[in-house]
This record gives sequence, structure tokens and C-alpha cells, in this order.
Amino acid sequence: MLDTGKQIERAVIVGVGDKFLDERTMKDHLDELAFLAETAHIQTDARFTQKLDHPDPKTFIGSGKLQEIKEYVTASSIDVVIFDDDLSPSQLRNLERELKIKIYDRSLLILDIFLQRAQTAQAKTQVELARYQYLMPRLTRMWTHLERQRGGTGTRGGAGEKEIETDRRIIRNQISVLKKKLEKMQMQDEIRRKSRNQIVRVALVGYTNTGKSTLMRILSKNDAVAEDKLFATVDATVRKVVINTIPFLLSDTVGFIRKLPHHLIESFKSTLAEAQEADILLHVIDISHPAFEEQVDVVRETLRELKAYDKPTIYVFNKMDQVPADEHDDQAGRFEYLRHLLRPGDQMVFISALKKTNIKLLRKEIFKMVRKRHYEIFPNYIHPDPYHFE
Repeated sequence: MLDTGKQIERAVIVGVGDKFLDERTMKDHLDELAFLAETAHIQTDARFTQKLDHPDPKTFIGSGKLQEIKEYVTASSIDVVIFDDDLSPSQLRNLERELKIKIYDRSLLILDIFLQRAQTAQAKTQVELARYQYLMPRLTRMWTHLERQRGGTGTRGGAGEKEIETDRRIIRNQISVLKKKLEKMQMQDEIRRKSRNQIVRVALVGYTNTGKSTLMRILSKNDAVAEDKLFATVDATVRKVVINTIPFLLSDTVGFIRKLPHHLIESFKSTLAEAQEADILLHVIDISHPAFEEQVDVVRETLRELKAYDKPTIYVFNKMDQVPADEHDDQAGRFEYLRHLLRPGDQMVFISALKKTNIKLLRKEIFKMVRKRHYEIFPNYIHPDPYHFE
């Protein structure tokens, strides 16, 4: 885990794309990686990019680019090199051997951020499990991520046992312990969720840093964490909300991201179950982001993987206050591609959670969907007039 009490580390970031990847997309990807690094308290000093038909099986990047990075790392006293893709165990070992400093790939960086931001015992357990599963095949003698977790005496094995084999045995034991602990927590969660079957459930989903937590705070009138950082929320937060006398549960889930590690999705299934078992989804989109279409696609694909996509959805285009007035016409054209995604009953609402613009309109659309689902649960309930909204 990154130690935030220490001096901020300095890094270079590396992106590799094929010949069809345009420069704007490459820049967007590295901007996001730099934002991830910043969230993990790592300062980005330089960027290196390369276009390859296929990543090099030994070092991921070509020998010339590797030499260029090595020279910069040595001359600038860089602490860590961060790759925008996942590295194989052999690539990781070869890069560490060549560059002689810490190497992070995208998954490890995200895992360390999650480990910093997890608050509840369940979230911490989920992240620890995903992290151990990630590190298991990647252990090398240079690797230092587990040093602070060994502790005590007796962690070194018997005569002749290699240090790396001892590490693997320790991790296997930890994985087994964490899986059992998480299974027990998930059983308790399942019981809690079953007790909510008689109330409508609404889940906020979306790419990370789109404003879900700010919107959660406004709609539920609570003090949910809201920061301009990636993964401000890791733990699922559930609040009871009442609109026009109809109650429902509103949950804020962990933000999705491009190339979200599969093992992280697996470990966080209990948290993401809030999206799986919701009756209605609020898909929050950062309208001001230059690549919001790609972010929408990432969220949709992740929801499909979770088998949570086929639900009534309100597409909430947030941060409209950050779109310059002279770009409104251009932006309008970009929304057209989304219209074919809407199914009967789906809606689109444009808001600014920060400025609280159109929040009343959003609450009205939420109320209509919640009212419909509430009637299905309680057909004899006298429901408020959907057209008389306060």
C-alpha cells in the first residue's frame, strides 16, 4: 500500500497503443492515468508513449523506448514507472530488473487507491483479497509491497526454503482466510438485502468522478463523501429517501473505470450487488468530459458483465455548468448517439449537482419511476398524483 505519510513519489507514466489509436484518445488515457497517480499521491513528471502492433512479450515496450525511459529515470531520480495496461509477471520482472525501480501497472495502482479509500471492514477485506490475488503470480525478490505486512517472527520458513516460496505460502493462507471472512460478510449482506424486498431500490452508477457522491448528498440530504478525485467512494452507501410520501432506498456504488481489473469486480461483487439488485439505475455522466461517450460505453459494458444492465434507467448528464456556452450546440450533436440506447421508459436529464441546477426536474423523473415500481409492489396503495409534484 502507498504510504501517504511519506514524501510524494515521482513517476513517469507509459502508454502503449496500436496504430489505430488516435492521439486525442491516447492523451485522454494518460490524463486519466495521471489523475489516478495523483489520487495515489504520486506526482507525474513525464509521459512516454509508443505505438505497437503487439506489446513486446518480454518488456511490453520496445527496446528503444525502454532505453529512453531508463535514461530519463536515472537522470531525474524517478521513484516509480506506471504503465497504463496490466503487465504479465515476466514483463514485470524484466522491467524491474532493467529499470531497477518500482513498476506499477494500472491494476496495482487502482488496488492501492482502493486500499487507501476503503472505510468499512468489508471493503477493506474485498480490496485486500483482490490485491493478494493480483500479487500472487507477480512476486519477485525486488518486490516490496508486502514488507510492511509480514511482521513478527517465524514468517521465514524452514531450512532451505526460498524466500519467494515463503511469501507465496503466506499469501495463499491470507487468501484463504480473507475468502472465508468475505463469504460470511456476503451472507450477512444477502440477509439485509432480502429484508429490503418490500421497498424500491435506486442505485447511482457511473464512471468514477462524474459527481455521483455529490448527487447522493443532495438527493438524500446527508454528508456523503464528495471529492474531486477518482474513487472518492469505495464502500457502498445506502440511504432512505422519501419523495412525495413514497420511500425508496438510494445507494451510491463504486465508480467504474476503463480497464477495471476483473479480479476487483469479482471481489467487489457484494458491493456492486447494490447495482445488480436495484429496481432503477441513475447513470451519472460527466457531460463536460471530452470522452464521455467512451465513459458511457465502459459503464454499460461493466453493467452487462454484472448482469445489471437491463433495468429502467435515468441518464443523468451532470456538470452542465462546466460546458462553455459556445459549445452547447456541438455538445447537443454528441448526445444523439445516446438516444438509440434509451428503451421505453428510460429518461435523460441534464443537471449540475454542484449548482443544483435541474435537481427538481431530476427528482420528478425519479419519483415517476419509483411510483410505478412502488405500485407493482403495493398495488392497493393510494399513490400520489405523478403530475402534482412538490
